[in-house]
Amino acid sequence: MEPIIALQAVSFSTQNQAILRDISYQFQEGKTTALVGPSGGGKSTVLKLAAGLLIPNEGLVRFRGQDMAAMNRGQTLEFRRQSAVVFQDSALWANQNLYQNLELPLRIHFPQISKADREKRMQEVLSEVGYTKDLMIRPAQLSMGEQKLIAFARAMLCRPRLLFLDEWTESLDRSAAQRLVDKVKYHKEQGATIILVSHDLSIIKSLADYMVMILGGQITLTLRITDILADEYLAHYIETGIAS
Repeated sequence: MEPIIALQAVSFSTQNQAILRDISYQFQEGKTTALVGPSGGGKSTVLKLAAGLLIPNEGLVRFRGQDMAAMNRGQTLEFRRQSAVVFQDSALWANQNLYQNLELPLRIHFPQISKADREKRMQEVLSEVGYTKDLMIRPAQLSMGEQKLIAFARAMLCRPRLLFLDEWTESLDRSAAQRLVDKVKYHKEQGATIILVSHDLSIIKSLADYMVMILGGQITLTLRITDILADEYLAHYIETGIAS
């Protein structure tokens, strides 16, 4: 089966510093892959390359066999409609209020939808993530946890089939984090393809099908989650490696 996203001999550098070196990996459609490893190892860069947000210095990133860097505007827009990213820092538009932040993806990808239907969809998703406060305030007026809720809600608005999640439960209390994990689990059960970055092994074990460890800009280990669940010593080794 052809992978939905494939990294082929990908290297990435910034400001003359090598971040990734000759990485190849195939992400299978309908599966959840956890990218793990110590901080600074290159996990978030792999996620952003897979999401088409970065272009590799060497190698190719393919979506359904097509070079993502060569896609035209229409193809790129369709990919964006099918996918959603939750960034580690939430990446909300600071100069727009929460309502405008949430409304934007619906206005771009579904311009035919009425204002009333947009607002209905926004309220549905906000209810699902547990956000009940004012939408007319700016992101800077929220706690980091509240910003994560809004960022996650924004990602869910267009019912994506591809989810890219970078530490999306950080800064949340246990109940709020579990609510988002349950929402991701629902999308997984509906057949979505999910690529996630997390330091929390319990979340990884509950969601992922595959785990990829990235260390020093290279893939050092790939495992099925069933292998980790079956071996407590392996699980301890993995947890030690991703805790930093």
